[in-house]
Amino acid sequence: MRTESFNAPLSRRSALKALGAFGAAASLPGCAAVAATPTEPQGITDADIFNFALNLESLETEYYLRGTTGQGMSAADAGSNPGTVNGGHIVPWQNDDLRQFMVEVAENELAHVRFYRRVLGAGAVSRPNIDIAGGFAAAAKAAGLGDGFDPFASEMNFFLGGMLMEDVGVTAYRGAAPLIVNKEYLGAAAGILAVEAYHMGMARSTLYRMGTAARNAANAVSDARDSLDGPADLDQGIVMNGRANIVPSDTDGIAFARTPQQVLRIVYLTNQSGVSGGGIFPNGMNGKLRTT
Repeated sequence: MRTESFNAPLSRRSALKALGAFGAAASLPGCAAVAATPTEPQGITDADIFNFALNLESLETEYYLRGTTGQGMSAADAGSNPGTVNGGHIVPWQNDDLRQFMVEVAENELAHVRFYRRVLGAGAVSRPNIDIAGGFAAAAKAAGLGDGFDPFASEMNFFLGGMLMEDVGVTAYRGAAPLIVNKEYLGAAAGILAVEAYHMGMARSTLYRMGTAARNAANAVSDARDSLDGPADLDQGIVMNGRANIVPSDTDGIAFARTPQQVLRIVYLTNQSGVSGGGIFPNGMNGKLRTT
């Protein structure tokens, strides 16, 4: 019998789960995520985890909406005190199939934002300041893709930008899954993870089919993420050992996980600990989980 509904705000009482291992666990493929089982209460709740996800979903929504419609999310979807969004414009689409792919992705991401706002209620954080133009250009430069990269300049660039952030989102959901207490919310998070993984399967396979330039650029993005999230070699490009690698997984066919701190290092474009903003989120994410 259900005791909570997705039509009601998420109560912080639903989740005083131990997160003592949050900063160090779920970072390796395979069984490493099992070690993420928290052992000591640290005051982090399911609501804090959902707000962390809401920050990432807000970024994805702004990115895909601007690339497909030329406009970002509405004020109602951005929260009571939203930050600004720098950059983004409609992509000069040449292939309508590719445009339709990304229109669907944009609709999914907006639905995720609305889901989190409905569930979190008054506890939902507002959209943080997002620097799409500067953050993505800096990330691309770090990947060796040159100066002034505009992810909205072409279809290939737009898919690369989607891979840059949404691949990270998949691993973030995978890392957070063992830490969610309420099983109904865990089920919802698993469903969102599945949708994000469908998105990236489409994007990674599309980039692979675009040819050598796209494959090399996607692998460069993967290497750049690996240089930020820590010493372990976690990330996987779309080509490995001379073969297509559409699904980043371990020998058991399991997707790898990232901790919130590893995710933050990528979106903040830093490999340092104790950082609370930078890169795509110049003033940091909103909520409790915001420091690398």
